[in-house]
Amino acid sequence: METFDWREKLFESLSFPTLILAPDMTIVAASKRFLDKHNYSKKQVTGRKCYEILYQSEAPCSQSSCPLRLALIDKKGTSSIKKTKRPSGEEVYEDRVCSPILDEKGEVGYLMLSLRDVTKTKLLEIEIQKTNEFLKNIIASSTAAILVADMKGVILLMNQSARELFGYSDKVAVGTSIAEYLYTPGGARSIMKKLRSPDYGGVGKLYTTEMTIINSSGEEIPVEMTASIIYQDGKEVATMGIYNDLRPKIEIEKKLKEAERIKLEQSNKMASLGQLAAGVAHEINNPLSGILIDASLILEELDEDSPIRDDMQNIVVDTHRCKDIVKNLLAYSRQAETKRELFNINDVIEQTFAFLEHHALFQNITIKKEFSSSMLTCEGDKNQLVQVFTNIIINAAHAINGKGNITIRSSRDKPKGKIYIEFSDTGCGISKEALPKIFDHFFTTKEEGKGTGLGLGTVKSIIEKHGGKIKVKETSPEGTTFLIELPLFKVTETTPI
Repeated sequence: METFDWREKLFESLSFPTLILAPDMTIVAASKRFLDKHNYSKKQVTGRKCYEILYQSEAPCSQSSCPLRLALIDKKGTSSIKKTKRPSGEEVYEDRVCSPILDEKGEVGYLMLSLRDVTKTKLLEIEIQKTNEFLKNIIASSTAAILVADMKGVILLMNQSARELFGYSDKVAVGTSIAEYLYTPGGARSIMKKLRSPDYGGVGKLYTTEMTIINSSGEEIPVEMTASIIYQDGKEVATMGIYNDLRPKIEIEKKLKEAERIKLEQSNKMASLGQLAAGVAHEINNPLSGILIDASLILEELDEDSPIRDDMQNIVVDTHRCKDIVKNLLAYSRQAETKRELFNINDVIEQTFAFLEHHALFQNITIKKEFSSSMLTCEGDKNQLVQVFTNIIINAAHAINGKGNITIRSSRDKPKGKIYIEFSDTGCGISKEALPKIFDHFFTTKEEGKGTGLGLGTVKSIIEKHGGKIKVKETSPEGTTFLIELPLFKVTETTPI
């Protein structure tokens, strides 16, 4: 009967490439799977050291890193995953299982080394690990507070934002059953009830809802929360909540409401002021009419060479100017219609200086006029613009507070249809704190009793009514420049001549 060598057949039937080694790491046998995989013959492998074949190294492995030496000492099987390179240069991972073969005396006679390619599994494991690390980093760096707890209320995860919101350190919170105490009484049960209902985002989900949490100090904090149930094999295993602190939002809303309240009060003040201005204007108008009539009658009776004739003419001119201001005040309070006419802006500026040339403020101030030679035709209320220019020029004189220069420039941009007027002074400039408020009604930097705060607010209103804009072009301790932009009147086919 033919002898059946079952030992050799058993060796060759092993599923993984396998080597049989002597205790000195000499290869005494190699399975066909090993030879085929590494493209070796038996003659090339037998009698060689394992490190020569496996690592193409002439030096043996260090004792601490060699699993075979551990199997020799412990006489037990060992397993280790080794990253290595194939002859092609491709990196692979192998699970190297070493099993000692003991002799009759219980000593290690041989070692069986099986090599299992686990590259796909290992690479998948690395990718999963990277994904997990990436997700952990996302959760850790999130500005929203994220908290995960199991179904018994034990905290499983609490990111930095959650620890700051709830007031717990990671060591204290994670692993403890405190989830129920993070909410007002009944809050945790209410959340679970909503999560299990289809009415708040679907079963297992809770859309954004506002609620109150309690931090470690017992402080109640309003938050915006979204939540979900985490399932495993169809069973509830944990819950996750994402929280956003509503205190900053509430504070902003509070400030906005306060600002709206102040704005409403300011509007009411302006409405009252408009009514008061209209009443005052009507009261002033009657005596002005009397002054104008009397002065005109006196002027008619004076001889041409009378020494007071020029003074009476000035009274008539100034009275007309006062009546125009009263008209502007009535127009501003919406008690009169704005007058519309065509005029040259340069003429309006000259008219303004005619009113101001004898003012005490300008005794030591040099006025420089740099007017465009082009026609700067504008349509609007000339008297209102005189009021605008007067206000800006007087403000410039106050800013100079002594000796200095005021320069007025006019120009136009015909393609854009714009007129530009610049008022520059060598005054003290406008502070950074005051600059955003200078066009606000009732705002003034002047001493009490020396300013109403209505000046530049009124100026801005009149300029905008004329379809223009006003802004501070530049300001510094060396002076300030205001820029006014008005629409240049364009003659069209429908314009009456």
